[in-house]
Amino acid sequence: MLSFVVFEPDAESMPRALRCAHLVGPENVPIAGEISVEDGLVRCVKTTREAAGLAMQIDLGGPAAESVPGEASILDASVFETVRAICDEDELPTLRSPGRLTLETCLLPEREEPYLLSLELARRRLMLFLNCQEEWQLFDLPGDSPVMCLFERARLAFTDALVAQRRPSDDQRGGFSPEADRRAMRALVLGIWAGECLTLHNAATDFTPRTSGGVYAQTVERVTGAPPKPRQMRPVVSPDRAGVVLPTRPAVGCAISPGVQSEGLQHVVKNACDFITVPMRWVDMEPGEGRYAYADTDRWIEWAVRRAKMPVVAGPLIDFRASCVPDWLYIWENDYETLRELVYEHVRTLVTRYRRTITRWTVVSGLHSNENFQLSFEQMMDLTRVCVYVVRKLHPQAKVQVEISRPWGEYHTTNRRSLPPTLYAEMLSQAGIQLDAFSLRLQTGAPVTGLGARDLMSLSALLDQYAALDKPLAVSAVGAPSAMVPPPDTLEDGSPPDPGCWWSPWNPALQADWLSAALSVAATKPYVQSVCWHELSDASTRPEMPNGGLVDANGVPKPAASRLGELRDALRVGVAPPRLGVFSGLDGVSQTSAPAPSP
Repeated sequence: MLSFVVFEPDAESMPRALRCAHLVGPENVPIAGEISVEDGLVRCVKTTREAAGLAMQIDLGGPAAESVPGEASILDASVFETVRAICDEDELPTLRSPGRLTLETCLLPEREEPYLLSLELARRRLMLFLNCQEEWQLFDLPGDSPVMCLFERARLAFTDALVAQRRPSDDQRGGFSPEADRRAMRALVLGIWAGECLTLHNAATDFTPRTSGGVYAQTVERVTGAPPKPRQMRPVVSPDRAGVVLPTRPAVGCAISPGVQSEGLQHVVKNACDFITVPMRWVDMEPGEGRYAYADTDRWIEWAVRRAKMPVVAGPLIDFRASCVPDWLYIWENDYETLRELVYEHVRTLVTRYRRTITRWTVVSGLHSNENFQLSFEQMMDLTRVCVYVVRKLHPQAKVQVEISRPWGEYHTTNRRSLPPTLYAEMLSQAGIQLDAFSLRLQTGAPVTGLGARDLMSLSALLDQYAALDKPLAVSAVGAPSAMVPPPDTLEDGSPPDPGCWWSPWNPALQADWLSAALSVAATKPYVQSVCWHELSDASTRPEMPNGGLVDANGVPKPAASRLGELRDALRVGVAPPRLGVFSGLDGVSQTSAPAPSP
């Protein structure tokens, strides 16, 4: 058993945070276990003897993040000076909490004595910083750079917490003093600031070499000893970093809702996107068994191909989420042989109809999470193989990809019939199923398990983890809301997970900041072939997320729409977008939003 001491005066906040808590084992694979809190102690009962870590949502703006007595703030004067170099003189940082984020501890062995939660979270954050610094080959950063000064302050705060952890106190818990908790929380907040800075610095540094083809040319020359030949340019495995290196710049797109179309929406797409993604949800394409409805999808595809002259990505063709499945299909949910035949016919029908207009197919999405329809491991693999085979046979010129939903894998801790996402991807590769790419859904900020808010460094490190599959990646659905998403009215357990927030409660300006930051970080990865926003309009009949579109329900574009266009234009000319280094998390006050209150 693992146990953690927490100093949390709010009796309701910790149980709420535990709704997003889960255990993580080696290779970042979620493991099953029971997590509870009682008398300031978080107890974790595992189902395995292996070392494990705790991942849970932490409110970094609460009382635990207050400054250590005798110091002005979490970011004292010297830290303000280091961050000053990142921002213009009129955009100096103010004290900001990184928000309510899902964070992890390191892998820890079982022991009778409890650990101090804030200390272990800070330890993991510093370790992640060093690991990313090595992976991104940024060890040559000078010690007086803003990023390294922030990290040094975090490291010193962590050292102070280690020294103070056994200092006698009137309010000791589990042998730890409140002062150690405060200093550890300070180290954690500073570590997150340093991680955000390092992630954005890496994106800004790699932006031009990635988009101009410089990274690809250097990699090919290192591998073959000769420069690349234009007619033979293809992905090449990097000799010193995880993943492949692609010869072309990443494309920028947005997923549309077939049932909502207007000249205004078309104008937004044309000004911001290189391609569109047309979701072909089974419930929309075949609402009645054998009765197809093509009209809405046809209108968007015809506009994109004939008028806008842009490529179209279609799918996922098979997605068993409740919002994507027609009611009539549930009749066959326990009859796999019939279900398999229906899947085969459905995919064959769609590919046959649209193969002249589609350039890339997302064949299946989220089968590994095994929600709604319950499949065995063999059935998950078989359905994936069948769908890929049909598309390959009917449309051999098209690119084929499989989509990984909820890529952190939290769902696996409660649904043991599911597969961890990385294991599913590895098994597809080992099974010899011929894919051109994997795609990832990276939505955040919704009260759904796996969609809680995370920081930029965690996002970047996740992409690097999937790059180890040595396949190109398509980030097929990046999303965040423009307002806090209310929890659903009813859930089976009556306790919806907290969506969390990044730096401040979600608002239109913060949504635009997240789009700029997350998509820029992804686009500068040499193995990422495309990035796509998850929803065009809030007026969608089946929205991916409430308030998650680029255009509001009244047809008015949000700040995020112009940011997507800025990124697309920046990628075309190979110059980093102007806002890449200045976001609400770094300058304290977004250029388009009001300042958030200090914690």
